[in-house]
Amino acid sequence: MSLTRSPLLDLPGAVEAGGLDAGVAAHYGSDLREQRALVAGKGFVDLSHRDVVTISGPDRLTWLHAITSQYFEGLRPGTSTTALLLSPTGHVEHAMYGIDDGETFWLHTEPGAAAALVEWLQKMVFMSRVEITDVTADYAIVWRPGTAPAEGLTRTGADSMGGHEVFLPRQELSALEGPAAGVWAYEALRIEAGAPRLGLDMDERAIPNELGWLGVGVHLDKGCYRGQETVARVHNLGRPPRRLVRLHLDGSVDHLPEHGYAVRVGDKQVGFIGSAARHHEYGPIALALIKRNVDPEAVLEVVAEDQPTVTATQELLVDPEVGLHVRARL
Repeated sequence: MSLTRSPLLDLPGAVEAGGLDAGVAAHYGSDLREQRALVAGKGFVDLSHRDVVTISGPDRLTWLHAITSQYFEGLRPGTSTTALLLSPTGHVEHAMYGIDDGETFWLHTEPGAAAALVEWLQKMVFMSRVEITDVTADYAIVWRPGTAPAEGLTRTGADSMGGHEVFLPRQELSALEGPAAGVWAYEALRIEAGAPRLGLDMDERAIPNELGWLGVGVHLDKGCYRGQETVARVHNLGRPPRRLVRLHLDGSVDHLPEHGYAVRVGDKQVGFIGSAARHHEYGPIALALIKRNVDPEAVLEVVAEDQPTVTATQELLVDPEVGLHVRARL
């Protein structure tokens, strides 16, 4: 959770988000209206609660290439990328979304994650000429729909939902122009896009193969890195233990399921809810991580104590058979 309160919470109608997104607005009066504006290419989303880290020095790209899941050698200035840090057994520990400006690699990560990330990275420096700095106090992230402008430090990519993230000095937040949209609108578009989020759409056992991160956050044709053995083994054999799905929830129930709610087939739990939102076209939707062998046509039930059961249909995001014979797009 971020400890930084955005000045945009002082805008008329702003209602602060809770949980992992505390510190920025959930909405400014109507999350559905704000979604429609974003889809029309208007406005911005305040993501200033996310942490920002810089990695500079002449060895930064070869060093990142060696320790992360992504291919960094020869990364050209202005090129955006996503990289993961994995445990020795291949479980996802950090997700980094960044861009290199020719001298420094700029990345943003989940709220409150920078301290642990920087601490781990510092331990891996050894003799490499790199400098790692948590610059969250000075820089913020804003998401805008549409094509990124030629000027400014902006990140795009398959997980940017057709928009781009802007790294900007924190003092410029108050001067932003255009209609502001809250994170509820952004989260609805993220769930629609099937882009998983660390801390919400997975647990401590999750591996990239289960989440659709192969080819997005994991380069499949690079040298060794921590956790590669698990990723490669599951990829070569195919059929990861679990798979990410998008759920279309029964709209007759007036509450959204929360993170961790059980997903069942009959009386058997087969997974859990990650994140949920109300979409301006599709109604209530969610991301869930479920067992690979669940029938893709099965109607699921979302169950929590003291809450009505919600039925849901599933939409494939990760093929149950994904592996070497079902190649991810690099």
